[in-house]
Amino acid sequence: MNINTFRAFKSRNYRLFFIGQCISLIGTWMQKTAVSWVVYALTHSKFMLGVTLFGTMFPSFLFSIIGGVAADRYDRYKLLLLTQVVSMIQALLLTILIFLNHYNVWDIIALSVLLGIVNAFDVPARQSLVYEMVDDKKDLPNALALNSSMVNLSRLIGPGIAGLLIEKFGNGVCFGLNALSFVAVIISLLMMRLPKHIHKPTNKKVLTELKEGFIYLKNTPSISFLIGMLGLISLFVLPFNTLIPVYAKDIFHGTASTFGVIDSAIGLGAFAGAIFLASLKPAVSRRKVLAINTFVFGLGLVFFSHTTYYPLALVFVTIGAFGMMSQITLVNTLIQTTVDSSMRGRVISLYAMAFFGMVPFGGLIVGSISQWIDVQNTVLAEGLIAILIGILHVRFILKHKREAAAKPVIEEEQLEVIVEV
Repeated sequence: MNINTFRAFKSRNYRLFFIGQCISLIGTWMQKTAVSWVVYALTHSKFMLGVTLFGTMFPSFLFSIIGGVAADRYDRYKLLLLTQVVSMIQALLLTILIFLNHYNVWDIIALSVLLGIVNAFDVPARQSLVYEMVDDKKDLPNALALNSSMVNLSRLIGPGIAGLLIEKFGNGVCFGLNALSFVAVIISLLMMRLPKHIHKPTNKKVLTELKEGFIYLKNTPSISFLIGMLGLISLFVLPFNTLIPVYAKDIFHGTASTFGVIDSAIGLGAFAGAIFLASLKPAVSRRKVLAINTFVFGLGLVFFSHTTYYPLALVFVTIGAFGMMSQITLVNTLIQTTVDSSMRGRVISLYAMAFFGMVPFGGLIVGSISQWIDVQNTVLAEGLIAILIGILHVRFILKHKREAAAKPVIEEEQLEVIVEV
């Protein structure tokens, strides 16, 4: 790791954003852990845990494209401030319910749905605004990779803190601290010095702007391929982690701590992958790295799937998670660095739909298939699908190179015809 890894920190606005988000994300993971604990303590139902997850993620999928239109139409900075304030209110409501001990599982799910709707507007606004926070646009890939490292580090830290707090002080403390953590983000946003938003009046209807986003995607195959690839990965491969409890209990004959260790190995691999991406020099081809790491992800799952020796399985799942991180981060990076600025919010919302929307459906598919062909064969199949998607990506890169090489020749031939005429 070298200073190149943190070059995006040269931008004052991004430094402020990073610090605020670090604090907030730890609080977010603490709340996620506490929500799962509360729901399971109330219901003793794994199904209700799934319903709670679906309640948080599906609204993000449903409303994300509208959130993208809002991010393109309105001031992204003010929109992000608003989503942070509403998220803080959501956490405060959870805190009050828990401390008053006057709640049922549907109250928790209803507030999870509210958070899902807020996230549908938060993600396009936040991701679009990162572009404006970075002074030197060459540092944008580094900034997005650092974002991913922040998310995965908080995923490692947050649940552990939540477990200790729940045991010593009860669930309400986690929700209260999460509400408090949003103060850090709001302060960091208020301290930023961003270019003044130039409002562009429009008479277009929301549906028209939605349609424009899809037309832009159709006419930009380099971006539509990436979003399609991420959608497939999210639907068929990323849900492998829903089967990890089965590995912990039935294959490695362990306990809840075994599950925790495997989950931490996934988090460690993803964090290492994010730091690796942050260390890449601007000249490195992100598309090639994405293609290679898709194979790394697939091979990691293939080897992990039937490994019954626990320490070796941890190595393979860590390698797989290293490759997994590229699917999320590099697709975002490639989109952000190539998309037209007027379409950034809408395209990022489609990226969010492909990621957030497909995972819960994929979890249902993977869970059902594992009942027929068993868990190990299901994870093996997921690894093979990742490898197949990697092959498709390599073919796309080669096709794009051939077309780029042929283009000057075509233009030269056309020029000769014009001269002859």
